Amino acid sequence: MLLFLTLAPQLESSLKEKGRKGCQDLGADKNPEERARLLQGTGVLEAVEKDLANIEMEYSSIILPFMKAHPNIFNPKVHTLQLYQKLVAFVMAYSFQEPLDEEEDEEEPNPPVMVPLADLLNHVANHNANLEYSPESLKMVTTQPVCKGQEIFNTYGEMANWQLLHMYGFAEVYPGNTNDTADIQMLTLLKAALQATNTEMEEKLVLDQWDFLCHQEVVGEEGAFVIGWERVLTEEELSVALQVLTLSAEEFKEFKEQEAKMDGKGTSCLIQSVTTIPKLNAAQKKLLFDATVLTLKSFTSDLNEEEIMLGDLQAYSKLSCREQFALQVRYGQKKILHQLLELAK
Repeated sequence: MLLFLTLAPQLESSLKEKGRKGCQDLGADKNPEERARLLQGTGVLEAVEKDLANIEMEYSSIILPFMKAHPNIFNPKVHTLQLYQKLVAFVMAYSFQEPLDEEEDEEEPNPPVMVPLADLLNHVANHNANLEYSPESLKMVTTQPVCKGQEIFNTYGEMANWQLLHMYGFAEVYPGNTNDTADIQMLTLLKAALQATNTEMEEKLVLDQWDFLCHQEVVGEEGAFVIGWERVLTEEELSVALQVLTLSAEEFKEFKEQEAKMDGKGTSCLIQSVTTIPKLNAAQKKLLFDATVLTLKSFTSDLNEEEIMLGDLQAYSKLSCREQFALQVRYGQKKILHQLLELAK
């Protein structure tokens, strides 16, 4: 922290020149209406808000007391919260974390490290190199033959476009990011289930089922079901939620009794991949379909508008980098969600 703060003027200048700015690029210094227009529904806005809240809490509880304890080095009027936001964004956008082995305790400290030489390489999902860690060295190793003059690409991990934009300030051009995903908020599934009720008894049943799922830690208010091109990354949670929320009162009673006997291990996973979604029963598919429709409505534009813009190369070229990246994020997510609609018909 001492190094970061004493280098603050140089880093602040560098941030203005770099293309990758992480949450700082999407943060409080930008027009909120413009951010909402570009990114509403993508999950980026919520992630940035959480980041900014965490940074402010960290600054108030750790950084500020530390600076006040060393007034001969730090000046809170110079080393402000806004500057600290930029410093955190800089480190997070340009740092690496060593991957943990399965045996290693995830609660052990695993601080980010700055490796400028490794940071020279750009990221794509279809990369041809990656970092290899060892106690003695950090190596960038090719994973496939590389021809003379061919660019070498690193990987920052299996990251969706919204995560790349949030963390690093860029997104891959569709359809390049094979790791792209779209989220359906868990509360959106609840909303879809409640919309399908016709009586107070049916509504109470859905709420009881939701409470049961929360108690079983299958769902949560801030959770999301993550849908990829070929698989559902949260397949168990989505399977159980769809199954429980479509049970009749009698079936739900029997289900709870069975779960109690099996100690929570009696539910089978209904969704092995997106190709198994058509095999769900009619009620489950309808609930998933309705939740997907609600998710698409959370965007400020529809898929057709995005396709028109992407098809007009002249108009697309006039967009700022920020607008182009946001468009790629929205378009990829909507394509995944529309694929889900077709599968859940």
